[in-house]
Amino acid sequence: MQFDTKIAVIIRTDLEPWQKLNVASFLAGGIAAAFSECIGEPYGDASGTKYLSLVGQPILIYGADRPALSRALERALARNVTPAVYTEDKTTHDAANREVVRAVIRAELNLVGLAMRAERKVIDKIVDGLKFHS
Repeated sequence: MQFDTKIAVIIRTDLEPWQKLNVASFLAGGIAAAFSECIGEPYGDASGTKYLSLVGQPILIYGADRPALSRALERALARNVTPAVYTEDKTTHDAANREVVRAVIRAELNLVGLAMRAERKVIDKIVDGLKFHS
């Protein structure tokens, strides 16, 4: 099935494996929160056990270094795409994370990840030059 939209998550490649998974999880949550229409129906097995819904379309994961993350952020904003951002700054909860981001100008954000959902062609232009994360 081909979707009209595309979801892209971009993760900084120099993170530890557990950090990459953590960042990707938080960013995918941001997409789910902002785009309820991308959530599928709940799952259920033949035994009658119910399971939670998932994002109903593929999420493409790209790798990037710091400059490429900043470039992707600028490309997204130039195309009126609002991304989810995750910075390297360590905090213990969501409110503190928001304060850390609010205290820094965009050019100085210490990005470790971005996620966005938009029309396929728009996402393709934003991630142009990036490779899938390996």
